[in-house]
Amino acid sequence: MGYSECWDLQRSLFDRALEAKRHNVAADDLGAYEAGWLLLVEHNPVYTLGKSGKSENMLVSEEYLRSIGAEFFHIDRGGDITFHGPGQVVGYPILDLEQVGIGLREYIDSIEGAVIDLCAEYGIVAGRVAGASGVWIDGGTARARKICAIGVKSSRYVTMHGFALNVNTDLRYFNHINPCGFADRGVTSLRKELGREVSMEEAKAKVINHLSEKLNVKIYK
Repeated sequence: MGYSECWDLQRSLFDRALEAKRHNVAADDLGAYEAGWLLLVEHNPVYTLGKSGKSENMLVSEEYLRSIGAEFFHIDRGGDITFHGPGQVVGYPILDLEQVGIGLREYIDSIEGAVIDLCAEYGIVAGRVAGASGVWIDGGTARARKICAIGVKSSRYVTMHGFALNVNTDLRYFNHINPCGFADRGVTSLRKELGREVSMEEAKAKVINHLSEKLNVKIYK
């Protein structure tokens, strides 16, 4: 799905969830499930810069991006700059965290924990890095590399934006940025770590299973 189209969809669902809260209406009554929605997509090549991000972390011009068929958006999530593209599972939970029964920090921890457990299923040891969101491999070493980026927005405990898990992503796209603002840390993917292609449908199913477990919610397809 194109990034702009998906961003519009996110915002419409986000606004519906906020409207439900303003009128003290169950999200059910607006056509949603109790806590909200989870969108899982792959995007065409696109770079997004968070509201507090630094433009100098984009290392090439927008003209060059257009020449390689990539788009650029300055958006309203936290975090710095990142890349989305084919072979990447991008997850956008639009959730009312009060319905889930958790706060924002616990929500981010739950996303990270779900990806850490997913990596473990593939025999990959992943974890967290203090002061840096997302999921990392060899995080405490000079070989630290990020496999999943996280950047969210919330208002009245309703979330949007989310996470990007590199499954079969072409990592050369990350050469054009300082990923998430880090000039001294790398990126990786399931394919790079395993030395083989990974089924996207399998990876998406695992994302759903682990998010369901960590958030203690039922996710309906």
